[in-house]
Amino acid sequence: MKLNLLNKIIAGCAISAGAVSADAVPVQVTASLDSAYILMGKQTAIHTSVVQDASVHGKWLIDSARTLAPEVELSRKLYADTTDLGNNRIQIDRTLIIQSFDSGLYVLPPLAYVAGSDTFRTEELALKVIPVPVDTMATIHTYGDTLSIWSHFWDFLPDWITDNWGWILPVIALIAATVLYFIFRKKDIKAAILPKPKPVPPYELAMQQLNALRDMQLCEHGREKEFYTRLTDILRVYLDQRFGINAMEMTSTQIRAAINANEDTRPNNRYVSQILEVADFVKFAKVRPLPSDNAKSFNSAMQFVEATKPVAESSGSEVKDNDDKNVEPSATEKK
Repeated sequence: MKLNLLNKIIAGCAISAGAVSADAVPVQVTASLDSAYILMGKQTAIHTSVVQDASVHGKWLIDSARTLAPEVELSRKLYADTTDLGNNRIQIDRTLIIQSFDSGLYVLPPLAYVAGSDTFRTEELALKVIPVPVDTMATIHTYGDTLSIWSHFWDFLPDWITDNWGWILPVIALIAATVLYFIFRKKDIKAAILPKPKPVPPYELAMQQLNALRDMQLCEHGREKEFYTRLTDILRVYLDQRFGINAMEMTSTQIRAAINANEDTRPNNRYVSQILEVADFVKFAKVRPLPSDNAKSFNSAMQFVEATKPVAESSGSEVKDNDDKNVEPSATEKK
């Protein structure tokens, strides 16, 4: 009985001694300013450091809602950074951001850190707040110019449109699509109902184009290359529509060969050959032909079309019209 009581007394003394030794472990706190000089309104940092045992729980008595001094405010507190120093010791670093809007020299009170039942304080810190240079209005400043405000077209729309544009736009798009559908549908109906225009026969088309080319008087204005380009295109289209010769995709040599191979065009091959020969010199060799060559080429084209027109279309009135146009015969016909 006495032995158990003695053991309890010894155990209680050991526990009390351990608690005293734990409380006796020192806690070191420090604080330093990032910069002791700042401009008014600018910010600087207070770096705090705590070195203590890992088992000790403590906290800084810093309230972000109050000021460190009447003229210095605590802007924000950054997250703490803990470092293991070994031997069951740790270091806790934390940064406090402060600023001041009044110039002067201020002494910041010590920061308090509570660990267990003890309170530890840092040293006082001195902060110099430098005033910002202000224009003393030594010179009179003029008023600034009037600023123009950027505006958009929807700023002029009624509120009910801007508030409901999400469903107004689809409705407008649907109406527009319906109108366009009926417009194109109406055109298709008209095209189906109305008779198609009667195509112009190749002979009449070629004569109309040749007469229009003569009225343009391109050679008289020094535009021989354009004249021969139009003249050969008229003949190419005529050969394609009248005889099925795809002259638009052929060279001059191929056209001559195709005309010689066709029984209807072979007798009048000399007219086309003369036109193509002069046209190649003008278009590719940049040779400027004589006025007589231009007239001969045009007459050759007229004679080729006249000589190869369908027999059913031959009439006395057409011959008379051709005579009225003063078509000069070629050198071969003169002979």
